[in-house]
Amino acid sequence: MTAQNENRTMYYGKGDVFVYRTFVQPLTGLRKIPESSFTERDNTIFGFNCQISLKGEAFLSSFTEGDNSLVVATDSMKNIIHRQAANYQGNTAEGFLKFICEVFLDKYSHIDAVELTATEVPFDHVLVPKGEGHEKSDVVYRCSRNERATTTIEVKRTPTGSKIVKHSSGIVDVHLIKVKGSSFYGFIQDEYTTLPEAQDRPLFIYLDFDWEYSRWEDGTGADPEKYVAAEQICDIANTVFHELNNRSIQQLIYHIGIRILERFPQLANVQFKTNNRTWETVVETIPNSEGSVYQEPRPPYGFQGFVVTQEDVKQKKAADSTVGASR
Repeated sequence: MTAQNENRTMYYGKGDVFVYRTFVQPLTGLRKIPESSFTERDNTIFGFNCQISLKGEAFLSSFTEGDNSLVVATDSMKNIIHRQAANYQGNTAEGFLKFICEVFLDKYSHIDAVELTATEVPFDHVLVPKGEGHEKSDVVYRCSRNERATTTIEVKRTPTGSKIVKHSSGIVDVHLIKVKGSSFYGFIQDEYTTLPEAQDRPLFIYLDFDWEYSRWEDGTGADPEKYVAAEQICDIANTVFHELNNRSIQQLIYHIGIRILERFPQLANVQFKTNNRTWETVVETIPNSEGSVYQEPRPPYGFQGFVVTQEDVKQKKAADSTVGASR
């Protein structure tokens, strides 16, 4: 883009491009971590909902003059994604998006950059009888209602070739309930306070989180030892929630972020968007039981946003060392 227009917002594209491919190369060789048993992804079904945006100063006349001579129809964008999915030789969503972005840049010389986002359409194995037990079917799957992995990549044309200028991976719609071992107390009490303090409460949270690599190349899956799988990230969140007697959602996501960055130092940061969906108590005590009865919470809902960086990991280690030395 020219200097006077380099900050202009200008793009167009296609959304809800669903693409499914079967029997993609399996993802293996992942680094093992204590919190997760996930070590490989069979990639029998490789399914995504994609959104693609094309960027470039050449498209300005299509906005200002209605000149479509350099416009790639959004229907063509969809067709390229579908057809080129057959030519992808890798095994990760990140690698697939980078591949597709480069296809567009190679074919259309007037495009400056391509941004592509994919949200996983997850499928789970069904269990079928085998002997006296059950095993995973290798041909029948069911569409999962669980959390979905996401990734966004933008590839820009440069004088020396294409370059990744944006890359983030993540998980959306993680829903976790901890029935005991959470609290919320010590907050400001004034004339506006109606919320009672809770020494032990069930905590139901919705989490969306993203992570960025210090080096873009590590996130494409070319080196599986440096690739971070969404399944492992989710297992870390589950483990920390289980282990930590937390005093707030804020404290919880800080410790999840620290654990993730400790396990995967190749990541630069982890970004959280969380939502408090804790149930409302209907019957607090039940005779001869430690249980209670709850109902869905009524809106409005509390939310949190937080970014944990490698600098936070360094500061926590330094603080822990100081505390340890003083004992």
